[in-house]
Formats: sequence, C-alpha cells, structure tokens
Amino acid sequence: MELLTQNSKIKKTGKRFGVRLFNFGITAYKSRKTGKMICPFADKCVKYCYAQKGAYIWSNVSPVFEKRYEATLREDFVQVMSAEVRKKRADFVRVHDSGDFYSPAYLQKWFDIAKENPSVNFYAYTNSLNMVRQVERPDNFDFIFSDGGKLAHTIDEDMERHSKVFNTKEEMLSAGYVDTSEYDLYATKWYNATGKVGLLMH
Repeated sequence: MELLTQNSKIKKTGKRFGVRLFNFGITAYKSRKTGKMICPFADKCVKYCYAQKGAYIWSNVSPVFEKRYEATLREDFVQVMSAEVRKKRADFVRVHDSGDFYSPAYLQKWFDIAKENPSVNFYAYTNSLNMVRQVERPDNFDFIFSDGGKLAHTIDEDMERHSKVFNTKEEMLSAGYVDTSEYDLYATKWYNATGKVGLLMH
C-alpha cells in the first residue's frame, strides 16, 4: 500500500509548478469499520464533501483510505511516513485530501514528520481549528482553515489563512479570494500571500 499518492489535481499542480507534489488521505468523516469520528469538527461540509462521493467511495478505493487511517494509529507512523516522503523525493505534501486531524497526538505525528523532513513543505485544510491554534507549528507546515466546520465562525478572516466555497469564479474574485480550484498550491503561504483561499462548488 502506497501512503503518498497523486490525484488528478495534485498531478496537474505539480506539473504546473515543476515540483514533486503528493497527497495523503484517510477515510473521510468516520471510520467505516469502527465508526470512530475522523473529522470531529465537521459540520455543513459533510453535505458537499467530495471525499464522500465519486471515486473516494468506490468499493476498491474506500478500503485503501481505511488502511491508511489504520496506519496513522501505529507507533511507527512517523518513521514509516518519513521513509515514504524520502522515497518519493517529495517537495510538497498535501496532508488529507480526505480526512482530518482527529486528535492532538495524531497532529503531533505530522509535526514530527515535518521536522524530520525540513526541506519538504507540508500543508493541510482542516476543521480542527483549536487543535492547530494551541500548538507551535513547524515553519514548513501550513494550514488552511476550512469554512464548513463547527468552528468556522471563530475564524479571523483578516489574520488566519482560510478557505471559502463560492458558486462562481466571478463571485470569488470580487470577494478578494485567490482561485485554487485548478492548482492546489495556490492555497498555501508559499504561493498565496493573501491568506484567502477560494474554491468553486463541485
């Protein structure tokens, strides 16, 4: 089982920027096996979550995300993932094209991975806002606070990098948001200094 993969948007983005970009995903919302909540702060985003439809829930794909979630529970996850990052010679890693940080201990594992790979940039969309706010983040780890979770109302839109979903590109641009629907790295601090991340409804 590969831990780091490339979906179509990630491949397109990597080619556009000339970098080796990979993504890591786990089961969205809750475990299919145990029912454990994997996106503990999900709210209205559940209704339009792309990771709960299409290829993400195909019978031959969904179990792979569950296995990756199970891998995150292992004591050696940091070592295993760091080895995968080095094997793939990654420049950027998007953490969670599906799923979220389900516990402080799990979040810390990703910080440890980032610290072990200081030349690699990591980033993640998340609804686990307070979990992220309460800890010191490695410089090579960026977060985009999602607008569909239970804590979305607490986002400081002037100070915190965040995303919003729009119905049209015109609406997005007029609100001052950078379009990241086509190229994923425009969501990050390395390619978007505004902190305003726009996505089109899909």
